[in-house]
Amino acid sequence: MSYFLKRVADSKRRFLDRAVAIAAAGSTLLLKPAFKFIIFGRRTLINLPSNLGASVTARVPFPLQNSQVLHNLLPRHLPYFDQAGILGFSSYRVGPVPSPDISKETSGAVGSKSSDYFGRHTIANAAAKVGPAVVNITVSQGLGIGSGSGTIINKDGTILTRAHVVFDFRRTRSLSEGEVEVTLQDGRTFEGKVVNADMHSDIAIVKINSETPLPEAKLGSSSTLRPGDLVIAMGCPHSLQNTVTAGIVSCVDRKSSDLGFSGTPREYLQTDCAVNVGYSGGPLVNMDGEVIGVNIIKVKQVSTDDGLSFSVPIDSVSKIVEHFKKSGRVVRPWLGLELFDLNEMIIAQLKKEDASFPNVDKGILVPMVMPGSPGDRAGFHPDDVVVEFDGKPVESINEVIEIMWDKVGVPIKVLVKRASDKLVTLTVIPEEESDLDV
Repeated sequence: MSYFLKRVADSKRRFLDRAVAIAAAGSTLLLKPAFKFIIFGRRTLINLPSNLGASVTARVPFPLQNSQVLHNLLPRHLPYFDQAGILGFSSYRVGPVPSPDISKETSGAVGSKSSDYFGRHTIANAAAKVGPAVVNITVSQGLGIGSGSGTIINKDGTILTRAHVVFDFRRTRSLSEGEVEVTLQDGRTFEGKVVNADMHSDIAIVKINSETPLPEAKLGSSSTLRPGDLVIAMGCPHSLQNTVTAGIVSCVDRKSSDLGFSGTPREYLQTDCAVNVGYSGGPLVNMDGEVIGVNIIKVKQVSTDDGLSFSVPIDSVSKIVEHFKKSGRVVRPWLGLELFDLNEMIIAQLKKEDASFPNVDKGILVPMVMPGSPGDRAGFHPDDVVVEFDGKPVESINEVIEIMWDKVGVPIKVLVKRASDKLVTLTVIPEEESDLDV
């Protein structure tokens, strides 16, 4: 009998040793520690890793006086004790989502409103929240057919997309005269109408009418994104509905000049999501299932094999949509000034070339003033350094654009610093920017 009990004890000891080895080996494959060790006296409790395929239960004699108390104190999913003082290892196999109510699932976004834990279904759940609102848009133009994607942002059938999806930039600057066909994820097809489009930002609104409420996507914020955040690109590449790819944010403020875009300086989100023709106009989504960008196809300067894609930040898009609602178009203030952000290195170089250059540690340089422009009439000079705009200290062009976003015809006080540290206050009245070549 003693021999038999010794064999059982040895077997259980080997099992625990093997479990520890498996847990240690598997931990490197998980995003969070796969196991924890909790010491009670001379015994160690092992939380088995979730990537073990089979359910394993071991029962080891472990006499404890207060086993029920310890059972109540143990965190969920840790080994448990029954009333007889038996240590049990519960299964970690993850089953299918028990309910379509994905709002209760863990989102997994860094700093998200739900949780910081990245689960097996995190990406799938985020995509499922937005997926029903992602549409395929096809436009007949002459003998050709254009195709892209869009996102329903209101149950009334308001669809956000890119202007080039519904415009033929090469031949016309008016709204497409061809038929706009919108296909939903569930296969329903509607005739769409382009109600607003802005060539400069390449953003458009298409409207469809339905007798029943349509699925809508929630707009999030792009201001809190950081390089490394997980994102999802959704769309209909080559008219293939319901396509999802995932990646990370590579850069949150890629300059338009870096991409070869002319016109008003703006910033784009750069990701490594795989996108192809047809993704343009579709949503970029965070792990909370919120739209945080509008996809554009890869820019001409970048090879399709470089793993780079770009999106317009949703914060910028939301302002454009507000302009559409208010004025039916985007009203852009224009100063006629060329502006350039300064940093310590550039300032040091300018001081080296010209000792009279203003003593500043930040600000915005005015390299050129367009003759006859509002800036010229206000008295701006080349090499002025803007230090305050509308009473607020500024150090980037984006701050100036933000301040004068809707101030066409409104006088704005600007404090500039000139050679030999001369301070001058100017009053400029922005005009509406004329239409731009695309």
